Amino acid sequence: MNASINKPSSVVLSAEKITKTIGNKNIVDGLSFDIHQGEVVGLLGPNGAGKTTTIRMIVGLIKMSQGDVIVRGHSIRNQFVKAIRHIGGIIENPEFYPYMSGYDNLKQYQRMSEGINESRINEVIKLVGLQDAIHKKVRAYSLGMRQRLGIAQALLHEPSILILDEPTNGLDPAGIREMRDYLKLIAREEGIAVLVSSHLLSEMELMCSRVIVIQEGKLVTERPIGSEPQNDLVSVTFRVNDTQQVLEAVHTLDEVKVIGVQPERNEVGLQVKDEMIPQLIKILGDAGVAIYRIEEMKQSLEEEFLKWTGGNRIA
Repeated sequence: MNASINKPSSVVLSAEKITKTIGNKNIVDGLSFDIHQGEVVGLLGPNGAGKTTTIRMIVGLIKMSQGDVIVRGHSIRNQFVKAIRHIGGIIENPEFYPYMSGYDNLKQYQRMSEGINESRINEVIKLVGLQDAIHKKVRAYSLGMRQRLGIAQALLHEPSILILDEPTNGLDPAGIREMRDYLKLIAREEGIAVLVSSHLLSEMELMCSRVIVIQEGKLVTERPIGSEPQNDLVSVTFRVNDTQQVLEAVHTLDEVKVIGVQPERNEVGLQVKDEMIPQLIKILGDAGVAIYRIEEMKQSLEEEFLKWTGGNRIA
């Protein structure tokens, strides 16, 4: 019995030390992670990190050299048919019969699959927002509409996890926003886990609740979006009337660290424990400092990614 079967019921998919070796090189090297129900997880890495290879192994398009992927308790290696039933995916651009309507394309998929009824077809059409276009021929669809139709098709058999490789490629800003909103809706409304790879870090930051970062086929970090390594400390910018007054007021406080001063903007950056902020505001007020604004300073996902990977390019 595989150990993953005993994991919490919220775990939909477990990658367990999966490795892909070509020649004498490990393209993916002992990679392990879990995906939980209802979360949107981003798979990030520089060019050549092994993202697409990882996704292809998960869905069985290429064989693993070592390790296994467990989906709802079933092994991709040894119980492929049972495991793959729980996965929906778009690994490359979705392809459809262009001379048929979106609805007829979904009906064609229904004929090839068991247990999909008419109400499920209508349910996924509504979920991805294609009600007004579903009876039009696919050749008249925009790229964004074809992507949404692809997601509808991938959801028809009610999978536990949706896996998407670069789903926003070629989309305009409006299409990217639509895709982001639909994926978050699917995770929230259907309780489906979503694993998505993308090179658009700003979009991943808005879309995902967690990121998995790999480099040279190995896990670099798993991190909830926006979390800080030292989560008891926060970095805060104070906009004040006099930055020098702030520096004089805090220079004797061991608990406060000055991390930046911009006199021309009347701003001082301070690092302090979260629970000390009310006390710090009082200290500054007692020192005669007028405080106009307080903002938490957070690193963007792009900044964190560059730190995690040493500045290597993403693709």
